[in-house]
Amino acid sequence: MRSSRFRRHTLTAATGTVAAFLALGAAHAQQQRVIKLTVSPTGYTQYVASHAQKGAVHLMPANTPAGLAAKRLGRFDMNMGDGGQPFGGSDGNADGGGTRYPGDLQYHGGHVVRSAREYLIYVNMATNSNCNTVATCWGDPQGFLQDLGNSNFIHVVDQYVGAHDGDRYRPAREAIEVTYPATSPYTGTTEYSDLDMQTIVYAVTTALGLPSGYHAIYDVFLPPGQDECAGPGVCYSPDDPASFYFCAYHGTSELPAGPTLYTVEPFQDVGGCSVRPNTPNGAFIDSTNNVLSHETIETITDPNVAGAWPTGWWNELDNGMFGQEIGDECSFLLITPPPPTVPGPNSSVYFDPSNVNLNGNPYAIQPEYSNSAHGCATGPGGGDGWGNG
Repeated sequence: MRSSRFRRHTLTAATGTVAAFLALGAAHAQQQRVIKLTVSPTGYTQYVASHAQKGAVHLMPANTPAGLAAKRLGRFDMNMGDGGQPFGGSDGNADGGGTRYPGDLQYHGGHVVRSAREYLIYVNMATNSNCNTVATCWGDPQGFLQDLGNSNFIHVVDQYVGAHDGDRYRPAREAIEVTYPATSPYTGTTEYSDLDMQTIVYAVTTALGLPSGYHAIYDVFLPPGQDECAGPGVCYSPDDPASFYFCAYHGTSELPAGPTLYTVEPFQDVGGCSVRPNTPNGAFIDSTNNVLSHETIETITDPNVAGAWPTGWWNELDNGMFGQEIGDECSFLLITPPPPTVPGPNSSVYFDPSNVNLNGNPYAIQPEYSNSAHGCATGPGGGDGWGNG
């Protein structure tokens, strides 16, 4: 096992210095190391990133006209490289006899994440005029993941990964702050691409000697006002509604050290991605945590998404939920005021999460689909209330 203490390296792609600060929130007060990197992509790092993606990314649709249209069409996966269609095959009841539950997920022979260290990467925090600390940009993602990993809620994934120990999904104690060029070397604009996200992850893992494989997850947090596109015209872009398709996504990149799991976490307290009003911690914090839990748990149960590798758990039935993962089927919406048919121009659409208690702290996050309960659940036994950890 690799030591939890990061190794220090100096590369042309990234250089690092280390500082310290108190972790955010009284409930999670502890010393946390901050590792600051300046990522200046070279020709080699751009080459690695552009040749890395072997699968697809899986999008969490935004509650926008573009995102809702994509959701109706079942457009969740975007092929990002030389991979093919999702793998078939199932050990479920899709082709067999007996009772069939339309929401149940099927397994497709690939990897799952039985335990992991989760590394949080904060991009351009110091140079963004809207925030200059983790607390003002994103709340306390590290504390949230710590509570999630120590709760009963996380055990909804046990049935899919074949592991049952507690505290097996942990956020790293170190926070990684990355300064990245304001103009993308790939798009030539201030709009980042998935190649920028892979470049950041590659630079961080290489500079700090961090692991690849199926026991590490890298979360790339983008500050307010930063647009990012998973593919041409398919973006997180609150300033451009026509291309505003998604709130976040997860994927796998085939970097030189091996498959590397990552999520992309843009700023969530915007129309189309925020949770309903009056959640326990307010829309700013709970919107961040709701999407982070969605992407984390989907990475755990279906890390490879589609393409060159066999995949994990997703719904392969032709019933309107084809291609949906564990979180997609339970991402409920609240529309205000309630429309007579479909959301109109004056309606506001929010994510409608469940109030749960994780490791003694209140949150609002969506439930996840449980095959054992044949429905959306906040813990291993199904139903609300299992989130009390």
